[in-house]
Formats: sequence, C-alpha cells, structure tokens
Amino acid sequence: MKLSVLVLDGVFDTGLTVLLDTFSTANELAATQTSAPPPFEVKLVGVRKRIRTAQGFSIEVESADTVHRSDWVIVPALNAKQPEPLTEALARRDVRKAITHLQTWRAEGIGMAAACIGTFLLAEAGVLDHGEATTTWSLAPFFRQRYPTVKLDDSRMIVASHGVVTAGAAMGHLDLALWLLKQTSPELATLVARFMLIDTRASQAHYIIPDYLAHADPLIERFERWARDNLSKGFSLKGASEALSVGTRTLQRRTEAVLGKSPLTFFQDLRIERAQQLVSVGVGMEKIASEVGYADTATLRTLLRRRLGRGVRELRAEIR
Repeated sequence: MKLSVLVLDGVFDTGLTVLLDTFSTANELAATQTSAPPPFEVKLVGVRKRIRTAQGFSIEVESADTVHRSDWVIVPALNAKQPEPLTEALARRDVRKAITHLQTWRAEGIGMAAACIGTFLLAEAGVLDHGEATTTWSLAPFFRQRYPTVKLDDSRMIVASHGVVTAGAAMGHLDLALWLLKQTSPELATLVARFMLIDTRASQAHYIIPDYLAHADPLIERFERWARDNLSKGFSLKGASEALSVGTRTLQRRTEAVLGKSPLTFFQDLRIERAQQLVSVGVGMEKIASEVGYADTATLRTLLRRRLGRGVRELRAEIR
C-alpha cells in the first residue's frame, strides 16, 4: 500500500510520529514473517520543500505532485486546539494550496484519511460534504457550525465512508493507522497493536467533557448550568426553556446545532458524568441515583453500563 502523508507547517508532532512509527513497525514485523517487500511505502509530501513542525523540528518533504501514484493520502492534525487559531491556520496560503491538492486527489479516486484537526482540511476541501465523519470531540461544535452539510458523529473514533476515513481526537492518529493496517492485513494490524501496546477504541464518547463543549455557545453554557442545578429533579424541556427565557424550539435547535444532540440527551450526559464521579469516590448507589434523578439503582446501573461499557464494579476498580 502506497501512503502519502500530507504535512504542513505547524503539524502536530505526536500525530505525525504516531503514524510514521506505526507503519514503520508494521514493515519491520512483516519482514520477520516473509521475504516479500514491505507492505507499506510511506512518504511525506507537502506544498513546500521543507516544513517546520509545531515543536520546531525541520523536515524535508517531497512535492505534492508525486501523490498521484498513492493509494491513500493521510492528513495529520495541525497543532491548533481552539477555533480562532484554527480559523487562522485554515486561511494560510500553504493550507489553501494543500486543500486544492486534496480536491484534485479526491477527484482522481485516491483514498482520503485524516485524524483530529486534519479532518478540518478534508471538510474545507469539500471531501466530507453530505457524508459521515468524526473529528476531535473538543472542536465538534465549531466543526458543525463551519460545515453544516457534514453528518458529524463525534462520539465515534473512526468513521469510514466511500473511500474517506476520519478519526477522532489527538491519539486517534493511532486508531487511524491501525484501520489502514487492517485494510492490508488484519493479522499484521493485530500483531502491531500487541507489539506497541495499542488499545483500539470504538468510541471517544467516554473522553468527552460536556461542560467544555457547552462553553462553545452562550445559551448552551447557561443551559448546562441549569441542568447541573436540576439533575436530581429530572429533565423538562419546558422548564429549562422557561428558566432560560427562550422558546423550546430555540433551545432544541441550538443544542442540535452546537452539540449534535437533543437537550434531553445532553442532560443525560451530565447525569452520567456526575454519577461516574460519585461512583469513583465510593458513594453508595442509592444516594447517587437520588442525586442524579433516578428512582431506582437498577436503571442507573444499566445506563452506566450501556453508556460507558463498564459496570459499577469496573468503574470503582479503575480508581484503586
């Protein structure tokens, strides 16, 4: 498999090296099992001859014009963690030139892959329009506002659709690399994962911090404060709307637009987050259920396992 990694100034060093180290390890392990050529041919390409990473390292890269012989183009993240610096980065001349290349390569049928902030470049190029995708959960509200035609599911770690694959936050570069390995050899991917102690994750939902997302919008921030104050009372869309002095449709539309979920689902996210915190410090289940608005512990236990993939015993064991 021929892979071209598109690198630009300010690339997130960890994301780039994770990709390169994973494919390099795959080639080394494959060589111990067969005399065939290495399964992965990886090269760094860019719109300049030399780029400087976010940590200041200088790297020489090949011309982007050589990509036409590749099976996949991989876009690692830029090191921009907030909307304003990311907006500035996306407007840079070298980034706009790279986006033009992405559009050309997509039209030629080359596979497209990106992780974390790299997904924004695919979205800018229109590669993700009307398709499914994921991105770093921390910038999901900004992504939804900027690219409303993309069907974003930021709870998922990997989304693959029609020759395009996107991965979630920072260390999602690992999940992306393993996904690409599996396309060539599931057995080799498993070997690499065990050799490098990599645990793949189907979801990044467990890592999402609800109140961090709420700060992306003034109304949602107010709703989040109201919700935390009313966890034990249960959810009422009418009650929340009246308390915030907005219409129910306004609150519904805004939470869908910013968070990609209904007010009730966000309220339940906060319940789960609070319940998980209380479980971790040893609070009894009856008290927890009462504090987060559940009439019985059985319902709460079931919800915790369904949403987190772990039961109360496992959650408490993780803290020990």
